[in-house]
Amino acid sequence: MTDEVAQDFDREWVEFLDPDDPETLVRADLTWLLSRWGCIFGRHPAEGGCPGIDSSRPADGCCLHGAFYTDEDDIRRTKAVVKKLTPETWQLHRRWKDTIVDDTLENDEGEEEPAKKTAVVDGACVFHNREGFPTGSGCALHQQAMRDGVHPMEYKPEVCWQLPVKRDFKTEHRADGTDLSVTLITEFDRASWGPGGHDFDWWCTASPRAHTAVEPVYRSYEVELAELLGRPAYDRLAELCAQREKLGLVAPHPATVAAGGPTPLAIPTRKRRPAQTHPR
Repeated sequence: MTDEVAQDFDREWVEFLDPDDPETLVRADLTWLLSRWGCIFGRHPAEGGCPGIDSSRPADGCCLHGAFYTDEDDIRRTKAVVKKLTPETWQLHRRWKDTIVDDTLENDEGEEEPAKKTAVVDGACVFHNREGFPTGSGCALHQQAMRDGVHPMEYKPEVCWQLPVKRDFKTEHRADGTDLSVTLITEFDRASWGPGGHDFDWWCTASPRAHTAVEPVYRSYEVELAELLGRPAYDRLAELCAQREKLGLVAPHPATVAAGGPTPLAIPTRKRRPAQTHPR
């Protein structure tokens, strides 16, 4: 695809101490959180919908490689939801009972560690109902959540409901000899996928076609962000985002701007004062 904006653009950030944990600093990407990104999966590409990360399989969106589980709780929660699915709601119900496979993930030191993920069947996640399935294409777990009237976050693997918000943790050593825990909230862009991300035919966060949502990300993703940060930290983040939204961003997301969204804030140029002469 040629409609993605260049990845290395200016960003605005905000930092604040977590009201619930004063020893944790939240560092949040305002450029991303005030962007008008919104998931367009399910719409036909010809109508401005998701072209998918593989152009030969647009209906499969970003569900081609399966999802890595974060921990045993993540696995247990998903297993419990699978029991709710039936042949009428999950396309691979009769064929595929072993939904978890072993794999590896690279850690912060660049070493491969054992990991578990959802199985990939016929080129896509085992839970992905293909185009033409009676209940519609898309994640069977997500669709079950909709039927049960709960947020998809409660049924899907964590990585699936977090994307494309990226949360990282780090420890910063300060000059006074103390350490500070930092929680980073930003955009899960191509580079966040690692080297494989550059092989995608398309990725949504950099494309104007996905930046047409009515609400900015910090509002449309309130439930997810509150889960990632905790409610007190989210409320403070939302307050700061609303303030910045009112003022206008100096560094807006270029994909949002290209889609006709908010434009850069015009900063008035200060007039130079004439040089003053002083008696010697």
